Amino acid sequence: MTITDQPITIAMISLGCPKNLVESETLLAQLTQAGFVLTGEISWADVVIVNTCGFLQSAQKEAADVIDQLVRFKYPKGNCRALIIIGCWSQIDAAKILKRWRQVDATVGVNDRNKIIDVIIKVLATNKRKIALASKSIKPIADEHERFRLTPRHWCYLRISEGCSQRCSFCTIPKIRGKYRSKPMSQIVKEARTMIADGVKEIILIGQETTNYGNDLDIKNGLAKLLKKLNKLDGIDWIRVMYTYPANFSDATIDAIAQLEHVVKYVDIPLQHISDKILKLMARRIDRKSTELLLEKLRKKIPDITIRTTMIVGFPSETDKEFNELMDFVRDFEFDALGAFAFSPEPGTKAAKLPERVSNRAKRHRLDELMKLQKKIAFAKAKQYRGKELDVYLEPTSPKRKYIEARHCGQAPEIDSVTLIPKNSLPQNHTAAGTKLSVKCISSRGYDLIAKPKPCE
Repeated sequence: MTITDQPITIAMISLGCPKNLVESETLLAQLTQAGFVLTGEISWADVVIVNTCGFLQSAQKEAADVIDQLVRFKYPKGNCRALIIIGCWSQIDAAKILKRWRQVDATVGVNDRNKIIDVIIKVLATNKRKIALASKSIKPIADEHERFRLTPRHWCYLRISEGCSQRCSFCTIPKIRGKYRSKPMSQIVKEARTMIADGVKEIILIGQETTNYGNDLDIKNGLAKLLKKLNKLDGIDWIRVMYTYPANFSDATIDAIAQLEHVVKYVDIPLQHISDKILKLMARRIDRKSTELLLEKLRKKIPDITIRTTMIVGFPSETDKEFNELMDFVRDFEFDALGAFAFSPEPGTKAAKLPERVSNRAKRHRLDELMKLQKKIAFAKAKQYRGKELDVYLEPTSPKRKYIEARHCGQAPEIDSVTLIPKNSLPQNHTAAGTKLSVKCISSRGYDLIAKPKPCE
């Protein structure tokens, strides 16, 4: 793409969750097909795009910090002639962003991504500033098989849905992304085949929540049926399910994870809390008893399953009693991995209007106590791997490091611990990312495992 005699160069920064990353990859593919030239050097770029997250105020602050750094590259001080902010934050706060940074030329919300090329051309060709696009009209979920992938070649995210209809009281996603829409199964399979042809060995299914897949298309047990279709594809090795919702977790899905060869025995299931009082205030549509029955069923039907969860501490009206109930639950169940964050009152949510706020000091203390407990659990679980044999995929690792990073099927990329393999234990031609090896765990180091390749038989 040229407006002048030189090709237009574009740099992109993708913030937030894997769903955002998939959208960034799809957008980059569209830009290259339109003739733009991608660059990883922001200082060289004619156009800089930031794909933002707006789910939490902390995510908005992260985006703001990035924009603060980027404004120094704007012309005439720098080369950038168009600074464009897209994504979730632009969807809900377009006017605020444009007012805060005079150097920002345009904001594009999640429903107007298909207009990004027109916006770039308009900004560059007409010198028009302060374009704001934040349509509230819900679009069908996009075909995302053409992507400029930013993940390592051997694994990728595959989005199976958009939006959310759960209406949890603390969450802004329905406001930003709209109601839940499943991507047609044939489209998902097409995207999976494209990814496999590009060298992908592990497909990670994502969505705002995946266990509701197909309900809006009148497909009963949609996620289980999708897993069965993907499991039959030639060339796939691992299929991982992320962002499951406990109230929608069916027996059919559990059976699919238990029985299908290529579906890894791993579940990411954000529970948020265990107190019935807090769960009701969160509008989670599940109580403690049903949660415990689900977890017991998962471990009974899939004895070697890895279970990751997420918790919120300091929710309005959470007293020491409810927090201690949560601590006892985590201590007794011993999750393989657990993330947590302190409650943040997001504007426009029901939870932001609830009385009996917990002080910031109490929230920080509770978060610290919960993560100390989980650290102890996770370290003990890592030690239990000693002597176990595992299949792992090698990950990109700095050549200066003494250990090569790898992951076994119980370790999701970017969020979980890793398996470390001494570089001197590997043949030089077996250190490339995407190489699959059989290893034996010899020890652990904190959350991470240390393993060595099994001798060839």
